[in-house]
Amino acid sequence: MKKALVVLPTYNEAENLKTLIPAIFEQQKKLSNWDLQILVVDSFSKDGTKKLLEEFSKKYKGRFFYILKPKKGLGRAYYEGFSYAISNIKPYVVFEMDADWSHDPKKIPEFLRQIEKGADFVIGSRYIKGGSIPKDWAFHRKLFSVLGNIIIRLGFAKPYITDWTSGFRAIRVWVVNKLLREVKGYNSYVFQVALLDKTLKLGARVVEVPINFKDRTKGRSKINSFQYIVHTLLYTFLNSSFIRFVIVGSIGFLIDFISTYSFITYVRMSKPLASSLGGEIAVVSNFILNNFWSFRHKRIKGGTFSYLKSFVKFNFIALGSVIIQYLGMYFALKLFGDFVFGFLNFSISSWMVYKVAVIAIFVIPYSYFMYNRVVWKK
Repeated sequence: MKKALVVLPTYNEAENLKTLIPAIFEQQKKLSNWDLQILVVDSFSKDGTKKLLEEFSKKYKGRFFYILKPKKGLGRAYYEGFSYAISNIKPYVVFEMDADWSHDPKKIPEFLRQIEKGADFVIGSRYIKGGSIPKDWAFHRKLFSVLGNIIIRLGFAKPYITDWTSGFRAIRVWVVNKLLREVKGYNSYVFQVALLDKTLKLGARVVEVPINFKDRTKGRSKINSFQYIVHTLLYTFLNSSFIRFVIVGSIGFLIDFISTYSFITYVRMSKPLASSLGGEIAVVSNFILNNFWSFRHKRIKGGTFSYLKSFVKFNFIALGSVIIQYLGMYFALKLFGDFVFGFLNFSISSWMVYKVAVIAIFVIPYSYFMYNRVVWKK
């Protein structure tokens, strides 16, 4: 049988562990193909946890393990737990799970069924059909959780992953092995986001199952909401290929805009044609910046031929952007007219507004999707 190891980071959770550990092992009755085991990573709790761990170690000999590590945050606890598991227990799957009864052990078999179906990383989601968060949660907790996940989903352009910050997960060990060194430096709850982000960049298969998240009834929460949201948003901003792509696009837009303005004002070129040529001039800049910055985790390799081949694909996709801009500008001018209006102390031509709208609404989503699928694909 394959080993499925539940890793539980703890600090002063003795009251919860008394009932949680037996409840997790109770799920073994529903598992014929898995040997369910538990590893507790305790941060030298002061509530009698160590004595309790010793008792469980005797009761569930060979199936229950624990290690004691200094208190350095959730991310560090998981890093220590995963490292110990890989070296000493050698499981096939590791679980992330809270030790305060926020996560229902009865969901463990469902996670493992998804692993058996081919998933590499299973997330317990509070935000898909069948999942939930506590109705009596304080407004700020709902705001941080819901809004934080929305921002991350948009930031990484992965809207199909609904719960980036969930702490209930099942992960094949090959994924952990591959990423353990990369996530070592991420502490607190940003560890969850970093691990999932890097898993997706590996091309691993990620699926979600619904969970009903419950508030703890015993003990005290260790989460610092403000720190959590700041660190999470900072990680998203610094590591999102989509955000970098938008920044590169903004630089390209300036080049495009200045070129278009010059063609219209000084060359007296027709506005649709000038807009198209302005877009084409920004292509080379965008290709270089995207390759070495936005999509650096899957940078083009293979020598000059591969680079040129990808550049041709990039230009072909960019041609689609040019066509979109041409058609967008053409129809906008036809429908809404070509005029100049005042804004504050400035005079603005309508074509400028049309161009910004076409790029934001149509060109950016089209380009990001196509570049990922064709030029910088895994």
